[in-house]
Amino acid sequence: GAVLFIGSSSIRLWTSLATDFPEVRTLNRGFGGSEIADSTYFADRIVAPYHPRAIVLYAGDNDLEAGNSPAQVRDDFAAFVRTARAVAPGVPVAFIAIKPSVARKALLPKIREANALVRDWAATQKGVAYLDIFTPMLDADGQPQARWFIQDGLHMNRTGYALWIGVVRPWLDAHGR
Repeated sequence: GAVLFIGSSSIRLWTSLATDFPEVRTLNRGFGGSEIADSTYFADRIVAPYHPRAIVLYAGDNDLEAGNSPAQVRDDFAAFVRTARAVAPGVPVAFIAIKPSVARKALLPKIREANALVRDWAATQKGVAYLDIFTPMLDADGQPQARWFIQDGLHMNRTGYALWIGVVRPWLDAHGR
């Protein structure tokens, strides 16, 4: 019955979930380096046992870094939703947009495209949401900002997570209680 947060290291490192969303029972099942297809593959371990009230997924930048196309990111997310709903029928699912990290600035065109494809697909689905953290993380010139990240330019600092909290909270208020 908890809200399940799954995905790559940006979820795994979000160690303050319980205190960030005290009104919602949360469960962090992120694992570093993962791609969307990994969450699908391991759904029997990271989704099924928990009978989640809702699922929040963050993944996609590792997918693009590994050479997957933006269309593959969308298709993998769609496959994840199908798999998650096979074990938890009707569960609401939110996709946190792929972040514009300093470390992966070269991927920005692909990140924009993948996010647009996921956003457009989610808009056609019942109970699937696209949570746009991408746009507010950019500067006025549409470029990644170092202020959201730790020194590696890839993983977020507390300020970055605070931004995410502001975007995720309204969706959790609607689907996680």
